[in-house]
Amino acid sequence: MSACLDIRDLSAVLPNGQRVLRSVSLAVQPGEVRALVGESGAGKTMIGKAVLGVLPSSVRIVEGDMLLEGEDLGKLQPKARRTLIGARTALIPQDPLTALNPSRRIGPQMTDRLVRILGWSGEKADQRIRQLLDEVQIRDPDRVLKSYPHELSGGMRQRVLIAAAFAAEPRLIVADEPTTALDVTVQKQILRLIAQLQREHGTAILFVTHDLGVVAKISQKVSVLYAGKVVEEAETAALFAAPRHPYTRALMAATPRYADPLASLKPVDETVLAGLAAEIASADQGWRRPHG
Repeated sequence: MSACLDIRDLSAVLPNGQRVLRSVSLAVQPGEVRALVGESGAGKTMIGKAVLGVLPSSVRIVEGDMLLEGEDLGKLQPKARRTLIGARTALIPQDPLTALNPSRRIGPQMTDRLVRILGWSGEKADQRIRQLLDEVQIRDPDRVLKSYPHELSGGMRQRVLIAAAFAAEPRLIVADEPTTALDVTVQKQILRLIAQLQREHGTAILFVTHDLGVVAKISQKVSVLYAGKVVEEAETAALFAAPRHPYTRALMAATPRYADPLASLKPVDETVLAGLAAEIASADQGWRRPHG
C-alpha cells in the first residue's frame, strides 16, 4: 500500500542558514494516525505547515521531497500545488478562535472551501456542512451557522472546525495541537470525536502534540522530534512498552502521573540533553548552508 503522505529527508532553514528541520523522513499510511511529539520548538508544527504549503516566509525548504498520494509537491507549479493540497488535505488548527474570521458568520466560513476550491454548489455545500455538524454532535445547526465565532464556546468552535476539516473527505488532515486551547473536560470530548470521525471516514491524520497522553489515546504510530530531527519512531504501543531513545524515556519520566499527583516532576536530565546536542552536531556535520 502506497503512503498517503511520504516525507523524505526534508530539511528547512532560516535566513541565517540555521536548520529548523533536519532530514526528516516519515510516512503516513491511508487511514492511519501518525503523531508528532516533542517539546516546544521541536519542529512538529513546522512539518505540518510544510505539508500544507503555509510555511512562514522566513523558512525555506532546501532538501527533500514530500509526496501526497504519490504526487511530488515540490515538482508542481504553485497553482497546481495549491489545488492539490486544497482538494486532498485539511487542517484542524490549534486555536479555534483565532482560526475563524471574527467578522463573518460561521456558515459562510464552513462552506467557502467547498464552493470556491472544490466547485460545489451552495446547496450541496450547505447540506454537507449540516450533515457534518450532526456528526460532531451540534444539536442546533441553524443557530450555529448564523452565529459569529465569539458567540460560541471554545468547544463548539473546535467542533465547527473539525466538521469543516472532514467536510470535503480529505485524504489527509493535519491536526495541529487541536485540544491545547481547551479545558481538560472538553479536550477529552474533542479527542474522542476526532478519533470517531477518523475511523468512520478512513482519513489519515498527522497529529501534532506535546502531550504523550494524547499520543497514547489517538495514534497508531509516533515520531519523536527534537530540534527538527526525528530521534525515534515506532508503533505507539511498542514505543510506550519499550522506548529506545534516552530522550523518549526522559519525556515519559517527565509526564505527570494521575495516579500519583503529589510526585515530583522529573525534568529531562542534563546528560540526555548533552547526548541530544551531540546528535544534532553530528547531523549537521558536513552540511553546508545552501546558496540562494
